Amino acid sequence: MGQRDGRPTDAEVSAGELVSLVCCDLGAIVRGRSLLSGELDGKLGVGWVPANHALTPLGPVAEPNPFGSTGDLRLLPDIDTRVRLDGGGQERPLELLLCDIVETDGRPWECCPRRFLRETLGQLRSALDIHVVASFEHEFQLVGWPTTGCAGGAADRSPPALPFSLEAQRRAEPFATDVMNALVEAGVEPERFFPEYAAHQFEIPVAPAEGLASADRAVILREVVREVARRRGARASFAPLRDPAEAGNGVHIHVDLRDAAGRSMLYDARRPAALSQFGERFAAGILEHARALSALTAPSPISAERLRPHRWSAGAVCLGERNREALLRIPPLISLGGAEEARQLRLEYRGADASANPYLALAAIIRAGLDGLQRELPAPPLLDRDPAQLDGTEAERYGVGGLPASLAESLQALADDDVAAGWMGSLFYDAYVSVKRAEIAGTADMDLEEACARYGEIY
Repeated sequence: MGQRDGRPTDAEVSAGELVSLVCCDLGAIVRGRSLLSGELDGKLGVGWVPANHALTPLGPVAEPNPFGSTGDLRLLPDIDTRVRLDGGGQERPLELLLCDIVETDGRPWECCPRRFLRETLGQLRSALDIHVVASFEHEFQLVGWPTTGCAGGAADRSPPALPFSLEAQRRAEPFATDVMNALVEAGVEPERFFPEYAAHQFEIPVAPAEGLASADRAVILREVVREVARRRGARASFAPLRDPAEAGNGVHIHVDLRDAAGRSMLYDARRPAALSQFGERFAAGILEHARALSALTAPSPISAERLRPHRWSAGAVCLGERNREALLRIPPLISLGGAEEARQLRLEYRGADASANPYLALAAIIRAGLDGLQRELPAPPLLDRDPAQLDGTEAERYGVGGLPASLAESLQALADDDVAAGWMGSLFYDAYVSVKRAEIAGTADMDLEEACARYGEIY
């Protein structure tokens, strides 16, 4: 992500301010410890505990889990991820650094999600001399924001503004302007802010970044958006589905592959949708492992409910061009104004949400694509229509399948996929599955509305 120009040094920041050293855990919750700025030591970090990785988003520690009560680790900060948002009035500054989880002697810990993505990127480089440029588009809903749009006003009973309307945009002020400026200050490079389809729902795409930095941006964006909402007396919820009757909140992950000279490996103007044979094989790998991927990219007990046909999410496992019902989509290439098409082509994975750890999600997508490249899988057909309109024969011809209908089914798909199940290593895999099974057990007695409300509070 890079050090921002003008960022105060440790000596310039008051020793009385807190800086948080944080990591994103298996349930995509940002956890960590804080210390006074003057005490920050980037070479030592702060203490951490393996069992913290068995904490569930619902609160309790998953039981059983592979860690127990033994062991010690360190949160080792990456100084290039340092974020500071100034306070104002009674507000204290927000300052944080993203961390790797390491052993006490500095060796990488095998269950660190950031390490997992870093190693995945290294595998791609060593195997094919290819690097990844990616971006995450987040949808979220403002909860408790005054619907009149008046800063500091009490929420009224007026109906939500219409989807995509200027009124919805204006009602979100001054939050909208505040959050975009805060994201710029945090180095996230936000591109747009706009209202979405559901009530009080908004989306913020950000500029692509190299590999690890793209997932760092996803973590930072969520926390900055939440911080700005808190300062305005509201909450930002990234939950996959707050209300079963409404559209949910997705995370669209855009992936581009480039060679050592920075040229796109996905683009070939001579082929259908300008997707190269290299890109076709990468896409085929993602689709091959799609059901297992859902356990890592849409991993809450309510996630599968969003991934249904006609929710504009990912109603079918297929590759589509300009098709928002496809799990894997090729966005349009813009030639307007002389824009260079080769730099635009990417694959958009639409089956993720904010209950997924961004490092795990991106790494899993890359590993699935790499498997397709190494096995030289045949090109998947390009679907150019609503997959729900296909009859059985057409669905088979286009390779259209469905995603798992529940988290339990997703976990079973992961277990049944020998390649995908082997990506994480046994300890990492066992820890992850224990957290997810605990979530299933913790929501077993809830109906869908209750579960959505609970996850609406969590995320």
